[in-house]
Amino acid sequence: MKIDISHRCADFDSYRAARVKSLFNVESGCNVHLCADIPIESDPWSIGVIVGPSGSGKTSMGQAIGPLFSPAWPKNKPIVDAISPEGSFDAVTGALSAVGLGAVPTWLRPYAALSNGEQFRANLARLVCEAPNLAVVDEFSSVVDRQIAKIGAGAFAKAWRRTKGQVVLLSCHYDILDWVQPDWVFDTASGEFQRGWPRPRPSIELEIREAKQRDYALFEPHHYLKLPPMVASNHYTGWVDGEPVAHIAFSTRPGLVEARACRLVVMPEWQGAGVGMRFLNKLCEQWLAGQNRYGLQLRTLFHTSHPGLAAALRRDPCWTQVSGQLIGGNKSRSHASLAKSARKLGRSKMGSGFGGHFRAVQGFRYLGGAA
Repeated sequence: MKIDISHRCADFDSYRAARVKSLFNVESGCNVHLCADIPIESDPWSIGVIVGPSGSGKTSMGQAIGPLFSPAWPKNKPIVDAISPEGSFDAVTGALSAVGLGAVPTWLRPYAALSNGEQFRANLARLVCEAPNLAVVDEFSSVVDRQIAKIGAGAFAKAWRRTKGQVVLLSCHYDILDWVQPDWVFDTASGEFQRGWPRPRPSIELEIREAKQRDYALFEPHHYLKLPPMVASNHYTGWVDGEPVAHIAFSTRPGLVEARACRLVVMPEWQGAGVGMRFLNKLCEQWLAGQNRYGLQLRTLFHTSHPGLAAALRRDPCWTQVSGQLIGGNKSRSHASLAKSARKLGRSKMGSGFGGHFRAVQGFRYLGGAA
């Protein structure tokens, strides 16, 4: 594709304009001409990137290739309703999770109430859901910090490749290229076109440490449910480069027949990088090997109502789904059980009971890497 762009504006002759021309020996600023050869017609591709410094013509080149993706967001609707209103609920929540916007309370806010990083990922989720044949994304990752930009870029690339569309990302940041793994790159600074990307996606070294129950407080605001800490549980945290990024707790079922994992939380800036599943699977493998305080080889049960996490568990061959229910347990029976326990302990205070909620809870059992 040959791109030949010419922009022209008025040649101003004001005092300041004339002084700038004289001081810097510039004849005129009214003509801009860009010429580039981006040969993308012959080979199939999914993601292309035009990268370079600000003012180097990225937006003009992108517009010459296809329409800029610039969605209008309603002011009075949460993003879960604004994205693909006629589409599947599972597809929308799956896209939000896939691009790293897995914090469920965020889905209930309008676009204007989101942070810059959340807006960045919401736009990506909407693009993945709408999946046009060709789209151009301007200022890709420019308004977010570099950690969110890199993880978000990698998460979007994985999600976009599941669609059949083509997208061109326009960015002034070169650090996203290793994470996007584009099919082609055009650098406006050098004028060079390159097919593919030679370097692999950076690896994430996850360190797992045993933790205390009180350490859950750091992660609790980012869990999609408001629940008390697990009783008699082992807590673990995941760290990357000295930064806490994930949490989970393990306890056992009565009779020490199985382990039960709960309170899996991944910090927002790391969502979409695959950290959560790696973290969960590694600890389940340890418990299956008997690396726990009981010294027993225990399989792990894990329950979730998060649609994105449930979909990821179904895709993972290490897991099998064992249950699924739409409505929680009998709340009256739970209340009676709590009352009986309170009387035995001589306590006057007790909980109201658990269950009765309208939430699709899905259960999975860890089979192991050899499954």
